[in-house]
Amino acid sequence: MSGVERVLLCGTGPASVQLAVTLKIHLGCHVGIAGRVSVRSASFFASFEQSQQQVQVAIQNEKHRPLAGDCTVDQVYRGYNTLEGEWDTLILAVTTDAYIDVLQQIDDQFMKQLKCIILVSPTVGSSLLVSEYMLERNATPEIISFSTYLGDTRWMHEQPSNVVITTGVKRRVYIGSTAPSSAYVQQLSELFERLHILLAVMSSPLEAETRNISLYVHPPLFMNDFSLGAIFGEQGVQKYVYKLYPEGPITPALIRSMRTQWEEIQQITDRLHIQGVNLLKFMTDDNYPVRLESLSREDIEQFDQLQAIHQEFLLYIRYASLLIDPFSEPDAAGTYFDFSAVPFRRIFINREGEFDVPRMPKEDYYRIKIIQGIARHVSVDCPTIDHFIATYEAKLQEVTRTYPDQRLSTAFVIQSFQQDIRMICNRFEG
Repeated sequence: MSGVERVLLCGTGPASVQLAVTLKIHLGCHVGIAGRVSVRSASFFASFEQSQQQVQVAIQNEKHRPLAGDCTVDQVYRGYNTLEGEWDTLILAVTTDAYIDVLQQIDDQFMKQLKCIILVSPTVGSSLLVSEYMLERNATPEIISFSTYLGDTRWMHEQPSNVVITTGVKRRVYIGSTAPSSAYVQQLSELFERLHILLAVMSSPLEAETRNISLYVHPPLFMNDFSLGAIFGEQGVQKYVYKLYPEGPITPALIRSMRTQWEEIQQITDRLHIQGVNLLKFMTDDNYPVRLESLSREDIEQFDQLQAIHQEFLLYIRYASLLIDPFSEPDAAGTYFDFSAVPFRRIFINREGEFDVPRMPKEDYYRIKIIQGIARHVSVDCPTIDHFIATYEAKLQEVTRTYPDQRLSTAFVIQSFQQDIRMICNRFEG
């Protein structure tokens, strides 16, 4: 049959372990895992060796039972330059900004055998970037983008190893392919049905890539003075991502910037002939619902037709309604689960002994710079996006000046990502 058969996962994070087990158990695939050689990946590879390449997935919630299990990985590669053998499918389970870096380390002849490349958590334009890279090497595999990874998976014992736990699973994930009537998409749709996740098929990978909630909420939540102060350690008291000011960053002004950024992205997707999202409906139906007493169905459905001030009111109500989990069972004192108490992670010393920036907002910096580049290309003004980037870059420069003698990771470098933007925009012309 055509479809996922011999699949190579690139990346040594928890998602690769979850995907390896899922593909092995539910599709009977021949599975390999590859990763770069680094201080971080050393313990991952060591645990693989000790377990004779066996990996295991535990679950936090019994309803996610189809995602649990264990399997033996057929092949492990230390370093992308060591890849060999016959593989039909490559899955990029690395951070979005690392796609080209990984592909550049893989031998061109090896790449030409691939029938399909799957992007697990891309950003807007990632499929075009990978398509352009492959085309430059005279290769034209099918490119498939998911909107986002299927859930929340982390190391069981905090350190990278062969055991992970999946603590949350998405209600709905979007997928798009460069191939019409794709056998891969059909097979993946059947797989997601078994996992009890709705897989919505879009007309293209680019359209699926616009269905990631992080694009719409992370820049306003993380790229502001309050949040950056918490992340870069200037506030002694713990602050929380999803709480209202002063416990967290959420104010009417932040909500306004969230709405205006959504409008800017809508203008970009309009220029690209992609159906935009109703932001409130996307938040409530695809991510975290609230009670109808807080937000009516009519308000949710008609959100994108309402006046700006009404939209901001509803978005503020949405975040206020999720300060507690509205569907949790209260304890004897009437206290509900403190749903919004997600602490900001602070800058830290990484395994290379450098100061480093947490994944959020480090990953979001790449995402929003790519969107800014696409906006420039399609002649869309994006003052809100520009402001988020300027605020974040100013903080990076300030921290660099504050720690002149401290080794800093590349996350502190102001970047243009111009090459990636150029490759993406080349595909718009093609």
